[in-house]
Amino acid sequence: MFDLGIQELIVIFVVALLVFGPKRLPELGRTIGKGLAELKRAMHGVKEQMDAEMQEIKQPVSLEPDTSKIEQNEEAKKNDSPETGEKEQGQVNAG
Repeated sequence: MFDLGIQELIVIFVVALLVFGPKRLPELGRTIGKGLAELKRAMHGVKEQMDAEMQEIKQPVSLEPDTSKIEQNEEAKKNDSPETGEKEQGQVNAG
C-alpha cells in the first residue's frame, strides 16, 4: 500500500515511541487502525457507486425513433380537412 520496507517501519516505530511514549502508543495504533478501516470502507463505497454508474452508462440506448408518435402525427395529418389547411395558409399569407 505505502511500499515501505522493514527498515522504514522500524524507524517510524522508534520515532513514534519517542514522540508519544509507551503508554499512548497502543491507543495511537488503535486510532490509526480505525481511521484506515473507515477510509477503506469509504473507498469501497465510492468504488461500488462508480461501478453502478458505469453499468448504467453501458446499458444500450434505444436509438430507434418512437414509431407510435410518428404514426399518431401521420394520422392527425390525414384527419385534417383540406379547409383547415387552406385557412392556415391564408393566415400565414395575411400575417
